[in-house]
Amino acid sequence: MAKRVVLGVCISSRAKEVPAVQQVLTEYGCNIRTRLGMHEVAGEYCAPSGVVLLDMVGAPEDIDACQTKLTAVEGVQCQRLEFDI
Repeated sequence: MAKRVVLGVCISSRAKEVPAVQQVLTEYGCNIRTRLGMHEVAGEYCAPSGVVLLDMVGAPEDIDACQTKLTAVEGVQCQRLEFDI
């Protein structure tokens, strides 16, 4: 049975952690089907934290490695959703 894997990445300080996160996302770019970034914006306010959702494809070991590298970035949490399809 095939799996649909979505990684949820919570970044506590976008200005500080995004370069390291972007490096991982670039490395695993061919394993990312869809990428959605969300952060709070209201008027002049732009939140320092944010969430990125990654719809992943490819070999399970590549997806695992991407998750491991994202989790290793200080200030970043990464959680996984798996669906049987």
